[in-house]
Amino acid sequence: MNIATMRRLDRRAGVPLCMALTLLRRVADLRPGRRATRNPFRDGGPGRSGGPPRLLLVKLAEMGSTVLALPALQRLRARRPDVRLHYLCFQENRAVLDLLPGIEWEGVHTIRTTSAATLLGDSLGVLRRLAALMPDAAVDLEIFSRASAALVAASRAPIRVGFHRFRAEGMNCGDLFTHRLVYGGRLHTAAAFCALLEALWADPGEQPMLKAVVPAPEALPRMEPSPAETRAVRAALQREGFPAAYGPPMVILNANASDLLPLRRWPQEHFVELARRIMDAHRDCWIVLTGSPAERADIDALARRIDRPQVVSMAGRTTLREVVVLYGMARVLVTNDSGPAHFAALTPVRIVSLFGPETPDLYRPLSPGNESLTAGLACSPCIHVYNARDTVCRDNRCMQAISVEQVFRAVERAWQAG
Repeated sequence: MNIATMRRLDRRAGVPLCMALTLLRRVADLRPGRRATRNPFRDGGPGRSGGPPRLLLVKLAEMGSTVLALPALQRLRARRPDVRLHYLCFQENRAVLDLLPGIEWEGVHTIRTTSAATLLGDSLGVLRRLAALMPDAAVDLEIFSRASAALVAASRAPIRVGFHRFRAEGMNCGDLFTHRLVYGGRLHTAAAFCALLEALWADPGEQPMLKAVVPAPEALPRMEPSPAETRAVRAALQREGFPAAYGPPMVILNANASDLLPLRRWPQEHFVELARRIMDAHRDCWIVLTGSPAERADIDALARRIDRPQVVSMAGRTTLREVVVLYGMARVLVTNDSGPAHFAALTPVRIVSLFGPETPDLYRPLSPGNESLTAGLACSPCIHVYNARDTVCRDNRCMQAISVEQVFRAVERAWQAG
């Protein structure tokens, strides 16, 4: 199911569903003799099951944003080490959870998006399992998504945390949360996630939440590959023509050739010119191209356009975890604003990340070795939470305006720093 279809479903089915759930919630709140909800996070006691509290996190889409939730999860673990974590996401994002170091899941619940029928069927199945699970709290890590808000409400968790629009115009996801935070649009997304989990300890009577300072995370912990994983990636490189196991320095270009979010793409001809300039400046350097299996044909074609012997395409030839291991072996990564920029932040590689339709103020990779480039056009960012990440733009001049010279200079700075 493509992203446009999912947006239509979220709008046409999500609006009445959130309205109905809001009505049910308000009727339940009027029930005589209704007891106040006990909060095991604030009082330090057990959860509804009598054991440690269970927390459900809902983050359906955006693989990179899942990585940005890691600092919030670390802070949660430090404050309540015994919490049992459950995660609900789309099936295609499941593998990202295995990249997060130090986080253990009691349960991961997935929903397939191959068709409307599987989406509905899997959602109903997940809700049945969650009813038996009895989560003590559910947190909506999406921002103004009707689908995730409805799933949080339907989970039957007595404590429900999420961003609420209050008096703002735009996305109306009903009134389904017990702990309602205001979204100001100035916090980095990782800090916003920290605020959501911090709200588990706050007074839900505060309006709006969160009335506290939430420091922005600066860096992510490293994902440490095993020796076997490193050997496997080196062998895969050699199969595609890369030199010996401990070969020359490499620069990785992640060109994102798919149509998922085409406005984020830096022009392909810019990647061709950049690759040639890097190899001209560093004669022993190899260029490695990465991409998903769906991008393999396009990335292979890009390798042919570069037309140098020191170019290898690994698109579609690795698992997600293997591509992160590969990033850790490189000197520099150049990537559009996308999931790989955040995966790479789990490794020591220097990152040059390119932003246009969205802003690095909210989505820059949490790596001390990252440099984000953006043209700063007046219309940017045009993709944000208030328009369901949809825009009328069909001409991404914000990406085209980032010159090859700018990116090459950033690569040179990263090369020297590495």
